Amino acid sequence: MKRSFRFFAVIFLAVGLVQVCFGQKKAVSEKSPNIIIILADDMGYGDISALNPNSKIRTPALDKLVHQGISFTNAHSSASVCTPSRYGLLTGRYAFRSKTAAYGIGGFDRPVIEAERETLASTLKKSGYATAVIGKWHLGLEWQTKDGLPAKLDQKTGYSNVDYSKEVKKGPNNVGFDYSFIHPASLDIPPYVFLRNHKVIDPDIVLTTSVYPVRKESTLYAWDKKHTDSLAVYWEKGVWWRQGEMSKSFRIETCQSTIVKEGIAFIDSQVSKNAAQPFFLYLPLTGPHTPWMPGDKFRGKSDVGLYGDFVMEIDDIVAQIKETLIRNQIDENTLIIFASDNGAYWPKEEITLHRHDSNSGTRGQKGDVWDGGHRIPLIMSWPEVIPENVQYPHLLSLTDVFATLSDLLGLASSENQGRDSESFSQVFDAEWDKPHRNAMVHHSSGNLYGIRSEGWKFIEGLGSGGFTDPTRITPQSGGPTGQLYRIGSDREEQENLFLSYPEKVAELNELLNKIRERD
Repeated sequence: MKRSFRFFAVIFLAVGLVQVCFGQKKAVSEKSPNIIIILADDMGYGDISALNPNSKIRTPALDKLVHQGISFTNAHSSASVCTPSRYGLLTGRYAFRSKTAAYGIGGFDRPVIEAERETLASTLKKSGYATAVIGKWHLGLEWQTKDGLPAKLDQKTGYSNVDYSKEVKKGPNNVGFDYSFIHPASLDIPPYVFLRNHKVIDPDIVLTTSVYPVRKESTLYAWDKKHTDSLAVYWEKGVWWRQGEMSKSFRIETCQSTIVKEGIAFIDSQVSKNAAQPFFLYLPLTGPHTPWMPGDKFRGKSDVGLYGDFVMEIDDIVAQIKETLIRNQIDENTLIIFASDNGAYWPKEEITLHRHDSNSGTRGQKGDVWDGGHRIPLIMSWPEVIPENVQYPHLLSLTDVFATLSDLLGLASSENQGRDSESFSQVFDAEWDKPHRNAMVHHSSGNLYGIRSEGWKFIEGLGSGGFTDPTRITPQSGGPTGQLYRIGSDREEQENLFLSYPEKVAELNELLNKIRERD
């Protein structure tokens, strides 16, 4: 029997008040849901067949998740690339407020989450949850080095100064995660290693090129060759990774399956160890980001090449997680959140070739300030509470997950929590027609900003600001210096109304600056 969010919120808040009175830190009850966030990497809204009738990829597990819960049709990541988007999800704060989190980083960069910053993990941990991150981290690590200098990769040799025999000084365990099993960054960025609780599992280090040939006899270059150099492994379109250090036992093609096995093992262990304690599992996957290397089970199974095959593997991972919950008899009281960190890296060449639009009719792709860069699939399923097959059409930011889960547990916000997060908890109480936020800032990989509010979208410059050419356009004399779209009716952002509505431009520009300038 489904119960309303308000019912659970009252229980959680009451339990929290009683425990505060008795000086206890925990604020959870036996009815507190387990929470799992499955975060795909570079997957588009249009890849899921239940969200896009024209999708050429079969996604039965995600389709079932859509039909069993809420899908958010106007959800956006807070930035259109990996690091700032993940920072926003975990902190509830726009990454542009941080000097280090605002851009994509490498595998040797320092942590971008500030030491004093509350995260989803630290907040839930204080509430009595067991917390874990298993998968792609991409938020920086403080490596120990052989020479005492900051960690750095020598691009020519492929080697770094990192001492892999020593634990990293700072990482996910410092920002609220009890347990961590991570790959440092994207699967095309070195170093290629797994760390368990800040310690490299296999410190026997080799170069990727000592295991993998740089080219194959059949290699043909495609549009993505621009991301690599002569030393990088490049086998075909979508199958490439940069030269660098790798644990001798690490394999690119089994990285994601290893992550999933670890995630399932964590769920099993939590149930067997302490079934009464709820857990929070953050499971950021490495696919379908490049390299597109799906397992043999899925290779050649889609009509969209290796990328489509890889998306099918993501769908199967969702099925595996769901089956694990059912096997452990905790599926009814587990909140599953599935999302992507940004839009798909899917240029026009791929749309034309495969007749499949990963970003589902929006303009642009990953990295761009246009909607293709940051509109994401977002699905939530919680059988005990969420009704089936509901859509929420209003504006939502991935940063809003922070405030929503805080509401779920009846936690009061503090000055250091979720600065840009706005709770959409009303959807758990069947208020699907009620918008929860009026505006949202968009941030491209090239530092071009935009803002949407009440059916309008303003961009403070010309061009995509990201991966789609032209990235930037120099304004012509007498022409527009920015972009303005009626985003409600012009979904593809084709008619620039910048010169026609100067008052609206001024209004949105002022709002954008006001939001950016606040602490």
